This record gives sequence, C-alpha cells and structure tokens, in this order.
Amino acid sequence: MSFVPLDQLRSSSATTPHPSPLTPHSSSISSSRLPAWFKVTAKTGPDYLDIKQTMERLKLHTICEEARCPNRWECWNARTATFLILGDICTRRCHYCSVETGRPNAVDHDEPPRVAEAIQALGLRHAVITSVNRDELPDGGASVFAETIRQTRRLNSTCTIEVLIPDFEGNEKALAAVCAEKPEILNHNIETVKRLFPSIRPQGKYQRSIDLLARAKLQGMTTKSGLILGMGETIAEAREVMRDLRAVNCDIMTVGQYLQPTREHLPVAKFYDPSEFALLKEEGLAMGFSHVESGPLVRSSYHAEQQVSR
Repeated sequence: MSFVPLDQLRSSSATTPHPSPLTPHSSSISSSRLPAWFKVTAKTGPDYLDIKQTMERLKLHTICEEARCPNRWECWNARTATFLILGDICTRRCHYCSVETGRPNAVDHDEPPRVAEAIQALGLRHAVITSVNRDELPDGGASVFAETIRQTRRLNSTCTIEVLIPDFEGNEKALAAVCAEKPEILNHNIETVKRLFPSIRPQGKYQRSIDLLARAKLQGMTTKSGLILGMGETIAEAREVMRDLRAVNCDIMTVGQYLQPTREHLPVAKFYDPSEFALLKEEGLAMGFSHVESGPLVRSSYHAEQQVSR
C-alpha cells in the first residue's frame, strides 16, 4: 500500500505527479482536518538509525520511504522494514500511489545478495520483500524475486519471508517461479473495490488479481491481500472484496485508511472511524480469514511478523 506520513501530508511536492481523472467525492475531507485518531510520533532511535544506515550503505530501497508510510518510525524502531527491489521507479501510474512513475533503470542483478546481507546485518526474523511494477520485463521481475528469496535463505536460514508481488500481468510462469521458492507468505494487494479499479488502477484488473491469489493458493501458498479504504467505495463494496478474497481461500487480510500523498493524487473521499475498521476485522474473521489487521494506520506489512506460522 502506498501512503504518506502525517508530517508530510500537507506537502504538494512529488518527483513525478500522478494527476487523477477523478473528482472529489461529496464527503471529501481536507487533509488539514485530519480526524483525532491520526496521531503519529516521529522519533528516531538506535534501531531506526541502524536500518537507515544499512539501507544507505547497501544502496537499497524500502517501500516504507518510497510510499511515505506513517508507521515507518514505529516499524524501524522495532527493527522491521519492507525491502523494495527492482528499483524505485514504477511502470504503472495508480492514482493513490506516491511511488515515482517512469522508465525504470536496468535490473540490478547484484541487488538480491545485498538484500540478503541487509537482512543478516539487521538480524531480522521475518523479512518482507516487495517491488515496483516492471511491466517492461518479460517476467515482470519474478526471477529477481526468486533469486532474492534464494539469497536470503542462503544467509538467513531461520528468517521467514513474505513477498508482496505485482500481478505480473497475469503471467502464470512468473507466478510459479516465485511460488517455487516457497515464501512463507505470498501477498498481492487488491487495493480497491471492483467498481473503482479501472479508474484508480487503470493498468491493473480486479479479476486478474483475484485469479493470481487463487493460483498461488493452488500452488500451496499462504496468501494475503490488502484493501485501502477512503477512495470512494462503499462499505458494502469493501465487504464484497472480502468475500471475493475468501472465495479463493485467501488467508490473511489487511485493511487501512487512504491518505492523499499530494494534491495531484486522488482526494480522500472518507475517513473511516476506528469502530468501522474494528467491525470489518470482526466480519473478516467470521468469514474465515486466519488473520485480519484492520485500522486507520494499518498498512500491508504492518505487524507482518505476527501473521506468519512458524
């Protein structure tokens, strides 16, 4: 999921703006009127600095920084971070996402061992690895995911691995290459409801994402997906997504609140109350999800270590 930390919420700067074709929802709320429950203390500590310095030394990216996650301070101070492989430039232009869009650089084939080295240096028990979309590559970058898993296991035999993958444009061989490395969790975020998919994620397809999770489950994966609320959906549509995910036996789900990265991005249509997130968690568990992480500040990798079966 791609969000902005609260201390940057009023900034309108972006490396590459993502103009939105959508108009604000009638219940749109200005970022200057954030609900009271959006309070994040930005503080650094030894663990935070260790992660930052390790990433800089090994020339690695994190989605925590590229997506401006509001939980970065909490997670980094707890020695957890989500690695962003295949560069920091995405070939897609989703209207909620702050990651830079453009023509990516060449694939860095020395990146997988550096990720493994960082995981070893930080002593991580659970590693989350994601990527930008690389639609210009024949396999969408699946081979780099597979090699990153292999290199991580070579240096960190007891570390569990979660991969948050793109849809690989429906390439079944690409998905199979990642599943063959047997990550403990295979995550692919649905992000929004079926009705909004064409306008918010114009280069993606709702059913393609559902089908990917179905195929991953058939290949023995523990599957996971995430939903962002506040982009113009109804609560009934959110429940429909949850039912669609359970229909393909998706195991784990995250639900969080959308925050507008810049004024050029999709405006916030609604801020959901914490009680609504709590209700969706309760309903998700009743549907059969083994774990549901649901709350305003929840992001795809939030408390990820607690979701893996050891």
